[in-house]
Amino acid sequence: MNRIKLKNVRHERRDRRVRKDISGTPGRPRLMVFRSLKHIYAQVIDDVSARTLASASTVDADIRAKATGLSKVEESRLVGTLLAERAKAANVSSVAFDRNGFLYHGRVKALADAAREGGLDF
Repeated sequence: MNRIKLKNVRHERRDRRVRKDISGTPGRPRLMVFRSLKHIYAQVIDDVSARTLASASTVDADIRAKATGLSKVEESRLVGTLLAERAKAANVSSVAFDRNGFLYHGRVKALADAAREGGLDF
């Protein structure tokens, strides 16, 4: 197995391990984070009805305008703040945090902290 495929297999294994205990309900949807090398994406998902209630990422036009010259961690904070605003608009106040197999460190932690400061409870 080549190195890249092995890395993906390990990530999927960590993701499954984390997700076996976390599920989004209408009362408490799941806040899922995906981190790539360039961008970070976050969604608030109701797993029962399989709907995305709110989303934000660094590829959004709202973030791109503000993110010029910022570090990836600072961009993640902007994404967390925007996601909290959009979740509040969708009447979501409490979420279950799904780090999606990524370490709770750096950009993932910055996004989570900014979402908490924005009013989300988890």
